[in-house]
Amino acid sequence: MSSTFALEADLKSKPQKIWESINDFSNLFPKIFPQVFDSVTVLEGDGNSPGSVRRINYAKGVPLTPITQKIESVDEEAKKMTYSVVDGDILKLYKSFRAHFAVSGKDEGTLVIYSGEYEKINEQVQDPGEFTGIIIKSLYGLDAYLLQAEKS
Repeated sequence: MSSTFALEADLKSKPQKIWESINDFSNLFPKIFPQVFDSVTVLEGDGNSPGSVRRINYAKGVPLTPITQKIESVDEEAKKMTYSVVDGDILKLYKSFRAHFAVSGKDEGTLVIYSGEYEKINEQVQDPGEFTGIIIKSLYGLDAYLLQAEKS
């Protein structure tokens, strides 16, 4: 049986800046967050467009093992992206894991909705809170990074 999650991040940066940064995940996130992301390696495609495959290696001390994501869809105009996890230990816990980013303007800033669907291998498996929590923390960190860069 599939389950869903949906988390929101209210950010102060402009929607276009957040969207561009999410789209540049492969290059930008390991530079901004070396304590979280050791490396992101593009295995197929350009790392940002549908069909691209990228391998994410987490930094030492992060309680996650490497995963491989495949970008399924990108809608530049609507600022939406969907990816699925196609390899990694996470698939020992979940039969499937698919996530969506949706970026939109909110007041003076940006609302990012990170949502998805997953199917547990069995009922003893916990919800993916540790994984999704790292993503949300990274979005707030990205916001702080962009705001600081704006001041410089």
